[in-house]
Amino acid sequence: MPIWDKIEQEISDVIHRPFQLKKQVAVAGGDINQAYHISGEIEDDNQNIAVNYFIKLNHKNLLSMFEAEAAGLREIEASQAVRVPRVICYGAAENQSYLILERLDLGHGTDLIGSNDSAIRLGQQLALMHKTSSKQFGWSRDNTIGATKQVNQPTDRWIDFWREHRLGFQLNLASQKSGGHSLTIKGEKLLDNLERFFIGYKPEVSLLHGDLWSGNYGYLENGDPVIFDPAVYYGDREADIAMTELFGGFPPEFYSAYNKAWPLETGYKDRKTLYNLYHILNHYNLFGGGYAMQAEKMIEQLLESF
Repeated sequence: MPIWDKIEQEISDVIHRPFQLKKQVAVAGGDINQAYHISGEIEDDNQNIAVNYFIKLNHKNLLSMFEAEAAGLREIEASQAVRVPRVICYGAAENQSYLILERLDLGHGTDLIGSNDSAIRLGQQLALMHKTSSKQFGWSRDNTIGATKQVNQPTDRWIDFWREHRLGFQLNLASQKSGGHSLTIKGEKLLDNLERFFIGYKPEVSLLHGDLWSGNYGYLENGDPVIFDPAVYYGDREADIAMTELFGGFPPEFYSAYNKAWPLETGYKDRKTLYNLYHILNHYNLFGGGYAMQAEKMIEQLLESF
């Protein structure tokens, strides 16, 4: 069945009434997926009602990536802390997989009236989401960070989880690239000394967005915050906060509100670099270029902090 016919049928099945697809428009959807806004009509009480959805498309063999994203969105939604796009359905047709989400019209930044208040709400709501806990670090399934596999094997000790399934995993990928020899040698030394960053600090098990940079949140017209495109797992909440500072940062009001709701612990400044190293290594493994030098400098900075 052609992909758009399949999507029309799938939406009809999920909402339990006929959906007629009228229009699909390609939109910016990041570096990994194709993205579309689609519009159509459903019949309700003998009248046609216009409805809209957001669709991601990728290769058929990447359906598991969409399954994991849908599970992550539902995990955050279940926390009842912060808004995420509602999952409609996902599946595959022809040679493509798809994820269908609620379409939300989002704004971003100081162009929005009341954006300072929205940033405060986002800080408060993220702190509340981080209060959602689990028995172990990790998650019930693996997912992806960008296009890279993200291993979420449940683990009792956070340091073991971060060593093996985050930094160690990325350093192993880096070792397979040309020019990564010096990076991996220094990285191994860092892995051997992770305990030093957690003296007097025992992270709580918190529900994390996992990929919380400035491109993965926005505000509804009424000012309510929305987060999306997660790489969910349970970990140290500082890892989420660290990433908010990595690519452009969030508004100051966000950090003030978060710290008022749940203050960060002593030592966060050094651990911030430790946590963001994971994402810079991932960017090196995905895109190459100057990320190797940036990652190596971060490792040197961490080693010098002993």
